[in-house]
Amino acid sequence: MLTYQDLLAVGNDDKERMEFCYSAIRKHQGTIEYNTARNADMYYKNLNPTIMRVQKFIYNSMGKAVPDTFSPNNKIPSNLYHYFVTQEVQTLLGNGATFGKEQTKDKLGRDFDQRLQEITKHAINGGCAYGFWNLDHLEVYNYLEFVPFYDERTNKLMAGIRYWQIAPDKPLYFDLFEPDGITECVKPKDREMYISIKKHDYKALKIRSVADGEVTVQNGNYPSLPVVPLYNEEKQSAIVGKQNTLDAYDLTLSQMVNNVDDGNFIYWVLKNCGGMDAADDERFVSQLKITHIAHADGDSGMGVDAHTIEAPYQANTTTLEKLRTQLFDDFMALDVKQIAGGAVTATQIHAAYEPLNSKCDQLEFNVIDFVQKILKLAGIDDNVSFTRSKIVNTTEEIQALVTASGYLDGEYITGRILGLLGDSDQLQEVLARMADESMKRFENEPEEEVDEE
Repeated sequence: MLTYQDLLAVGNDDKERMEFCYSAIRKHQGTIEYNTARNADMYYKNLNPTIMRVQKFIYNSMGKAVPDTFSPNNKIPSNLYHYFVTQEVQTLLGNGATFGKEQTKDKLGRDFDQRLQEITKHAINGGCAYGFWNLDHLEVYNYLEFVPFYDERTNKLMAGIRYWQIAPDKPLYFDLFEPDGITECVKPKDREMYISIKKHDYKALKIRSVADGEVTVQNGNYPSLPVVPLYNEEKQSAIVGKQNTLDAYDLTLSQMVNNVDDGNFIYWVLKNCGGMDAADDERFVSQLKITHIAHADGDSGMGVDAHTIEAPYQANTTTLEKLRTQLFDDFMALDVKQIAGGAVTATQIHAAYEPLNSKCDQLEFNVIDFVQKILKLAGIDDNVSFTRSKIVNTTEEIQALVTASGYLDGEYITGRILGLLGDSDQLQEVLARMADESMKRFENEPEEEVDEE
């Protein structure tokens, strides 16, 4: 593992620094963490790398294993991992971030909620993802495109390399992020590396003028590196410890389909036909497919029996259901099948959500810490909170709020009820109408007669 001290030891020679960065990228791609993040990304895209590599073999007459090209080899990856990650992200961030000041969202950029969901998804898949505060908006880098350099003493992120290459025959681009600026480099396919843009300030602006054309104005840097890491729980990918169970589920599902496909034929037993050779057998089957008629002598003469193969459907179904339950337990996910049937009470819904809530609680601390650091880089003094998306028994929840209305103010009760109905964005309009109606009732009330005596 390369550290920030290794980067400092290289010195200021441009060529040596570029070679160090190129070497760091290759080392990063060879780590266990990188391979895990790559696998998790494939599972998230519904591409199980394990079953894609599965090859059936059979043994020939010499006892040698050769690829089986005859029996079916369907490979069916499930979408369960994508479901688990999406459920966690949307439960925590589906309603967006809430700030104490209305202007905060404008300063962070209108797409901040989307970028926050994106980086959280990458953090769950890769164990860590990185957010770059680029002057007035957030850019997201996943673990597969960013090489971090941590300080050996403080374990704080001090520098990093963001790299990308759209195809093997295209140039490799990489940017070196340091506390005092960013350097942009290019490695062409068959040429030496070179610096495309020398180190410049993070707040550099390009200004056009009639006299000088385009001019870059250096406006300084941030108090610290403007790249902030967002960690998943335990700083590791969510796929760790669960990949084998996912593979078992997908392999069982694929095998079940293969068994059905393999058994989806009729084979024939020809009695007292030892004189027929392979060519005769082929003619018999061909004629049978055309005419659907088989001639057979009676009693002890020639006989023809049709047989079918029955796939072990019940055993496979039981295995799949057991593995599915195990995966939901391992990922601490909400199984909507538990609350989908019949009239489910609010208590049952809350109980079903408890594992997912516990998992989101752990992740929420890391997301809040990440957002607070971004706010500091942006020079914004504010706090962030999140409202989780949940399935609720709306009737029971509203009844509970109405019951508590004697102890809570009307604005809070109205906001909560609108949230349950999915109309939180109309809160201010509803409150304004309520205030207007209250004022009209006050104005229309008859004045009490005053006794002059």
